[in-house]
Amino acid sequence: MARVKPKRHGVVVDMTAMTDVAFLLLTFFILTTQFKKPDVEQIKPPSSISEKLLDDKDLMTINITSQGKFYFAPVNNFNERSQLLDIMGKKYGMTFSNEDKVAFFKTQAIGVPMNQLKGFLQMPEDKRKFAKISGIPQDSVNHQMIDWVSASLEINPEYKLAIKGDASTNYPKVKNLFEGLRDIEYYKFWLITTQEK
Repeated sequence: MARVKPKRHGVVVDMTAMTDVAFLLLTFFILTTQFKKPDVEQIKPPSSISEKLLDDKDLMTINITSQGKFYFAPVNNFNERSQLLDIMGKKYGMTFSNEDKVAFFKTQAIGVPMNQLKGFLQMPEDKRKFAKISGIPQDSVNHQMIDWVSASLEINPEYKLAIKGDASTNYPKVKNLFEGLRDIEYYKFWLITTQEK
């Protein structure tokens, strides 16, 4: 005797709830993501085979351009940046207002000597991005770059330092920086590189 095949009914799945959840998650991630600010100048670091990723918590960064200009990006915390500005101001005989401290916090990286810093911070934010920047001095006579690192370590000795230098930077510039770090007895830092292909 032949079997009777039951009539097949199509399965209907209501996707409305899943679509709502997907868009809510997408909206949440878009609104809460903190995008990395672009570097002040284009820097092409040397390549290496290291695959170790650097945790950016409590990280201060020194950027060195191909022309040998130094930029310093302190830890991104308003209270700690305010303390840093006070320490540097005391060392160089300068005082900074609350407006200067807010401008300092909003600035990605500092790239001017101390005698130009107050004027730089008082510029409107849109002009500050396109201002002609000479870099922070770092040589055997004028070691302001090391003073920034040293003042940051006064605030929190647990800060980590990463150095991102251009592959075409002249070696004496980098050597001056390393010698300055040695002078303040700071020996552990990371070099930022790109992944070798």
